[in-house]
Amino acid sequence: MHQNGVEQKTTTKAQNGTTLQEHILLDSRGNSSPSNIQRFKMINSRLSTQRRPVRVVPPDRGYQKTSTYIVPCFLFVELVIMAGTVLLAYYFEYTDTFPVHVQGFFCFDKAYSKPYPGPEDNSKAPPVLVYSLVTAIPTVTILIGEVTSFFVKTEGAQEKTIVTADCCYFNPLLRRIVRFLGVYSFGLFTTTIFANAGQVVTGNQTPHFLSACKPNYTALGCQSPLQYITEHRACTGNPFLVLSARKSFPSKDAALSFYSAIYTVMYVTLVFQTKGTRLMKPTLCLVLLSLAVLVGVVRVTEHRNHWNDILAGFVTGGAIAAFLVSCVINNFRPSKTAVCTPPPPQHPEPTVGLPLLTLPRVESPLEKLSGLQAPGLQYSEIT
Repeated sequence: MHQNGVEQKTTTKAQNGTTLQEHILLDSRGNSSPSNIQRFKMINSRLSTQRRPVRVVPPDRGYQKTSTYIVPCFLFVELVIMAGTVLLAYYFEYTDTFPVHVQGFFCFDKAYSKPYPGPEDNSKAPPVLVYSLVTAIPTVTILIGEVTSFFVKTEGAQEKTIVTADCCYFNPLLRRIVRFLGVYSFGLFTTTIFANAGQVVTGNQTPHFLSACKPNYTALGCQSPLQYITEHRACTGNPFLVLSARKSFPSKDAALSFYSAIYTVMYVTLVFQTKGTRLMKPTLCLVLLSLAVLVGVVRVTEHRNHWNDILAGFVTGGAIAAFLVSCVINNFRPSKTAVCTPPPPQHPEPTVGLPLLTLPRVESPLEKLSGLQAPGLQYSEIT
């Protein structure tokens, strides 16, 4: 307190540096008026409210995503679709539920008169070897890639999915492995269905069809190579071999091998990060593609398929792999998670109904006398 009639200026600073000023005019007895004191207390209560600590979200919770529908969808949607796909592939492969279209042939057609190469197990690329590599190579590659990536990534860069409440979540390593291998398995059976469906619908013959069919040209009255035979009972050979010789387009082995190669190559290209070497990923990708192409070449040289059958199988398997990688699993990228962002800066809200205006100033004779004694100092400051 200073002399009577001297105006006192009170300055208060909020937490964010904003300065609120209020001038209180002292009366001639050195005491502030009741209305000014009440106004000053209301402003202080507003400032104390602004100084309340802001709730800070724990950093780890910013990288978690609540998902209560992932388990029901997996059990009642994805497993049902997967079971239906496997069942359909089984009916195409091992039953006669879908009869093969029977095409005719020309007498003495050289395109279908190649020698019979023997059973599939005698091939240089037998189905057991092809199916084993198609299953093992992508599985091992994905397991190595995901385990390595899991231990290299930082804790904040890993995805987490809350299943129920805040107590448990799927491990990101397990979730990515199940997702990528599950989609790969689905695509494997889908490729089998597409290849078998093409073979059943078209009924194109293999290059050794006439050797397996063993038609009786004399009984059929074949006198010219231009004569076309359409009789269903024209073949006298083993019915099982004849049926297999009518399934040529597209090549199932070529489709499966190329699907596996494209899926694995895209995984290696998009996920693997090789620092210090530029040739490891291209070399691995070329080896995988070469193995798939080699399967097709073996099928052609052994007169088990035509070139157009191999190319159609490559297109079928490659298209399915590219579609699943780009549209279903988003190029092997992690699922979007909530990013932990700092809270926005808290600005002081203006006091509603209490405008921060300077109160009217009234000069008293004592203040004029003080101004004459000390020019430049009109009032004292208290900070």
